[in-house]
Amino acid sequence: MSEKLDKVTATPGALELLAEIVADHGPVMFHQSGGCCDGSAPMCYAQGDFKIGVHDVLMGEIGGMPFYISDRQYELWKHTDLIIDVIDGRGGMFSLDNGRERRFLTRSVLCAT
Repeated sequence: MSEKLDKVTATPGALELLAEIVADHGPVMFHQSGGCCDGSAPMCYAQGDFKIGVHDVLMGEIGGMPFYISDRQYELWKHTDLIIDVIDGRGGMFSLDNGRERRFLTRSVLCAT
């Protein structure tokens, strides 16, 4: 899927954490985890550190940073809008939110389209 969708937003807390990470690491990108925690852990990487494949779908942007999901996972979640939030805890091992005692969390809501 080549077109960018507009199916992801972020809470003010998530945007604040994202701004801290961008200040430390420069531009980043997200890829929605498909295996951990029922897929509730979006992974945050420096742009270029995670290779986007032909089967990844660009869900939109948060804080100007791209947010991807695999096409298989997108097929399961295409009737939801994703809301990226932040909670206390450690991020994924390779995610840039790790070690900040706050981590990103994906919440979802069913949508009509």
